[in-house]
Amino acid sequence: MTSGCLLGLLLMTAALTRTGAVPVPSPLRALPGTRGCHLAQFKSLSPQELQAFKRAKDAFEESLLQKDWNCSSRIFPRTRDLRQLQVWERPVALKAEVALTLAVLGTMANSSLGSTLDQPLHTLGHIHSQLQACVPAQPTAGPRPRDRLHHWLHRLQEAPKKSQDCLEASVMFNLFRLLTRDLKCVASGHLCV
Repeated sequence: MTSGCLLGLLLMTAALTRTGAVPVPSPLRALPGTRGCHLAQFKSLSPQELQAFKRAKDAFEESLLQKDWNCSSRIFPRTRDLRQLQVWERPVALKAEVALTLAVLGTMANSSLGSTLDQPLHTLGHIHSQLQACVPAQPTAGPRPRDRLHHWLHRLQEAPKKSQDCLEASVMFNLFRLLTRDLKCVASGHLCV
């Protein structure tokens, strides 16, 4: 292809894109019927925020060395992947995951890990508030959860019935997956494939 043809093709593509004649995928900004939904800011967390989570996880792992614990089942199975869900289902699943994580870390804040969890709790609280703005409280109208989402939400609802030690371990070992994979996927919307 000559440089003149290539330049013409690029200019035509740019013009069509700008006028909206060519669909351009964009990240999830809001689900239908939601206002104030700004998830794109969570495509990546700052190094300081991630470091605060790492400190909390390291402190938790240190405390595990002093406990005799044994957990047979995982709350967050390795095979679970938010990309298996429809785009509208992903924030719903993530909201439930963040809510459980907040609840568990909140109870752990009363332990020796208290001050280590301050920044992670603050960050997760902000993420949860943004997810609440993006996910309707009661999905009375619109699409209903499919089997995969329903199963995932049920699993998270049943999680508090597990032993506290297993629940804490599951949540702490899932933290970085939640922050760097699940959150990024939901923030990327249709671009997460």
